[in-house]
Amino acid sequence: MRVRNAGFAAALTFLSAGAACAQDIQVPLDQVRVVTFQTPAKTVFIGNPAIADITVIDATHVFIMGKNFGTTNIIALDAGGHPFTNQQVVVLDRPGSVVTVQRGSAQVTLNCSSERCMSAPTSGDDKAPFDTVAAQFERREEIASKAAGAGPGASGGQP
Repeated sequence: MRVRNAGFAAALTFLSAGAACAQDIQVPLDQVRVVTFQTPAKTVFIGNPAIADITVIDATHVFIMGKNFGTTNIIALDAGGHPFTNQQVVVLDRPGSVVTVQRGSAQVTLNCSSERCMSAPTSGDDKAPFDTVAAQFERREEIASKAAGAGPGASGGQP
């Protein structure tokens, strides 16, 4: 009877550990979560990089950033090439007050705080405002990347 109970307890511990590992990693759109592995990872892979991006911090920590709504997965392999985690990553709506303005068939999404609302381009938004705001985001990122690449003491693009 004791052996049976010990086996049952071991099976229960194994099942509860598996359930804990099987929980979804929920990430709001345009935000980052830190994921910690119990086992050092040699290789980490995200299933669909259009939905979420992954950046390795060290062997037991990664950043996951939500890029688009949807579900993908993250797989981590140990030094022997054996998978030790395979978790779902769910990218959710941004926290806060999201407002969708509907004008006929056109839609625009705004992210609002108590102070103001700002455009928050989202899949399904009308093409013209989406493209305008997306182009502004891309231009801002381009300027920031150039400035970061210039390094300390650089002339900021001046000859």
